[in-house]
Parts: sequence; C-alpha cells; structure tokens
Amino acid sequence: MKPIRKAVFPVAGLGTRFLPATKAIPKEMLPVVDRPLIQYAVDEAREAGIEQMIFVTGRGKSAIEDHFDIAFELEKTMAERGKDMSVLEATRLGPGNCAYVRQQEPMGLGHAIWCARGLVGDEPFAIFLPDEFMVGSPGCMKQMVDAYDRVGGNLISVLEVPHEQVSSYGVIDPGKSDGAITEVRGLVEKPSIDAAPSNLIISGRYILQPEVMRVLEDQEKGAGGEIQLTDAMARMIGDQPFHAVTFDGRRFDCGSKIGFAQANFALAMERADMAQELRAFALDLLG
Repeated sequence: MKPIRKAVFPVAGLGTRFLPATKAIPKEMLPVVDRPLIQYAVDEAREAGIEQMIFVTGRGKSAIEDHFDIAFELEKTMAERGKDMSVLEATRLGPGNCAYVRQQEPMGLGHAIWCARGLVGDEPFAIFLPDEFMVGSPGCMKQMVDAYDRVGGNLISVLEVPHEQVSSYGVIDPGKSDGAITEVRGLVEKPSIDAAPSNLIISGRYILQPEVMRVLEDQEKGAGGEIQLTDAMARMIGDQPFHAVTFDGRRFDCGSKIGFAQANFALAMERADMAQELRAFALDLLG
C-alpha cells in the first residue's frame, strides 16, 4: 500500500450561510478562538503524516494562500519588538508542500475533488472538509490513517446521529464491524428518514484511492443538481475494499452558525488562559 502523502481541501464554497461575514473573508478563515478553521484542518493533516496540501479554491479565496505564506513585514516587525514568533509556526507550509487549483463553477463536492486530479496523480489521498470541525486526540485523520494501515482501500469517517437527522447527510449501509472499523456495503446521499440504511453519517474525512478520479470523470449530477462525491464512492464499492472509521472524538458542524458558536465556546473552555473567566461569564449570563 502506498502511504497517504497528499490531502485535498475543497475550499471554493461561497459561505452564504455566514453572510455578511463571508462577503470578503473565506468561511474557512473564520476563527475558532484564535485559529482559522482551515488551520485546524491542516494541523490535523500534518499530525497524520500528510506532506502535501492541495487547496481547491475559487474567486475571493486569496486570504487562504496568504495565510500559509510567509508574512515578511509582520514577522520582521514582531521580531524587532521581541514578540513570540511561535504563534506563526503552524501557518508556514514549506516550499512545494502546498498547491492551489481553481474550481471555476460550483458544481458540487465531487467536481471539486476531480479538479485536483492532476495534483493527486496515481496516489491514494485524503480529503478534509474544513467546516466539519473534528476535535480529538489523536485527530480524526490520524485515526483513519492507522485504520488504513490495517485494511487499506478506501475509508470514510462516520459518526452516529439521531435517526431523524439522517436526511441531511450521506449515510452508510454498514456490514461487519471490527472495533471502530465497519465494512461499507453501500452509500446513500441525503436519504429520506424511512429509506436510510443506518444512522451512521459521513463526517467530512476521507481516504480514497486514485481510481475515484476516473469514476468522477463521467459521474452524473445527483442530489441538489450537483456532482456528489458520495455517488462516485458508491460506484467503487465491490471493486475495492471500503470501510468506515467511527471517529473517537467530537464533531462541530461549523458550516452552521450554531455549530460554529458551540465550537468556539467548547475550545475556549479548554484553554487555561480563558476557561475561568469564560465560565464565570456564562454562569452570570445564564442567571
């Protein structure tokens, strides 16, 4: 098995649910406490041993490129003033370790991944949806890479949700389970509650073999009139091993305002420099 060296971050979305905040700022740059969402995803990738970050961007996303570049003026000024430079270390991606490709039209997640085909090449690769904010130790992708080393093939992260919520997500048809690893017999994108094969939802992390790019080449539009990655993955089941990894950690849906607020509060409460004051404020606010 080839190791997982590359990760694709589809970040071309317009972020309309967060307007007007996202009129001039990519939603992936919205901060959870003091780090943007995209930084958490990149840090998770690095922890899993991934070396090259591939960003599928669109118009108005140059702030992401700037974030992972060297800010010479800022760093020079901070150094001259004796400021702590360590806060910027995670924002530096080495030469050749990041690449950017454009998705010119909003045609769905499957299309965004297909746009990165030339950079992925003939290697298995990871996918991160940054607004699916996964908090755990080890991180979600590290848990998946460890599972990949055992079973190979294709893997997706899953979480259990209340059954009445399944129509908002991609859902797996589960087979045999071995601890956190479950065989995937089928995938359904946003099924009706009555038709859902389980309440295990796909939660924004993937390890896929490069053959998915060839499947996406002729993938027809699915739910929402978009090219769905879930539909392409479903066509691969039976031809290659396919498993789900139940994530041991917490998920925050930072594509929603409630999930984003919850993530900020939860992570701030874990900070030694913030927890005490924030707890006192919350108690006072709640009366």
